[in-house]
Amino acid sequence: MPGGAPRSGAALIVPTLRNHLDRYAQSGDDGLVFVSPRGTRLRRSNFRRRMWLPALTKAGLPEIHFHDLRHTGNILTATAGASLRELMAGMGHASTRAALVYLHDTDDRQRTIATLVSDLARPGLGQPNAPSEGAPGNATGT
Repeated sequence: MPGGAPRSGAALIVPTLRNHLDRYAQSGDDGLVFVSPRGTRLRRSNFRRRMWLPALTKAGLPEIHFHDLRHTGNILTATAGASLRELMAGMGHASTRAALVYLHDTDDRQRTIATLVSDLARPGLGQPNAPSEGAPGNATGT
């Protein structure tokens, strides 16, 4: 695949991507990844009606927009801890404005951050290296 070996998390989808590229995509570095049944450029109206909606039905998913996949992927990436720079690189954006949309603040994320900061600071404060009160599995909170 272009760009070298996939990162460990991406390796999960590599076999599916390779299968799609081998069976459906145009060949070559500049070949289209998604093409019509005749191997030509997809038109938006045909893609939605002929491919997207039947795929959602087959997968048992509600009617969502194709772009929702990008949004979901970026939210999951941000939730996994990606920095703003990493989000921007993954999205292919040069400005922070688009990436900031995906950096949602949640109570769970704030607890996770507080726990990680406490765990990093504890050795410097001369305290034992025990898990923080807000660590996962501890019901007392922060």
